[in-house]
Amino acid sequence: MLEFKKVKIETPEGCNVILGMAHFIKTVEDLYEALVNAVPSIKFGIGFCESSGPCLVRHEGNDEELRKLAKEKAFEMGCGHSFIVFMKNAYPINVLDKIKNVPEVCTIYAATANPLEVVIAETEQGRGITSVVDGLKSKGIEAEEDIKARKALLRKIGYKLG
Repeated sequence: MLEFKKVKIETPEGCNVILGMAHFIKTVEDLYEALVNAVPSIKFGIGFCESSGPCLVRHEGNDEELRKLAKEKAFEMGCGHSFIVFMKNAYPINVLDKIKNVPEVCTIYAATANPLEVVIAETEQGRGITSVVDGLKSKGIEAEEDIKARKALLRKIGYKLG
């Protein structure tokens, strides 16, 4: 048996989502520590799919709404050892290095504010993430005015010098 499923992940207004793979029950606590150490004012929820023993969705966070969303989406995906983080008051660029340095983190599939579609393969054994569709299809190639707008945005939000 091999079936493919798709799980839609809508990111709440003002939030970002990070989707990844890890390998140990303490992942959820280590991710918690990585996030608060990266950006003390961050608000987030984490869902982590345990893939042995009781196979529970482990969850942590410091924002109850985001924690609820993370555990529900993790359970909907049901892919062993996957994790999902919904966060606000920070961007993925602020936390990705800390998350990647968590010893049990294996890979990051996506880090975005865009809607995601997670493509999942299901076999008799379980489920796994096969791919992620991040946002929309490209509509064209940037022109000079688009380049100016991109550079202006990066300076407006403080990621490049004026």
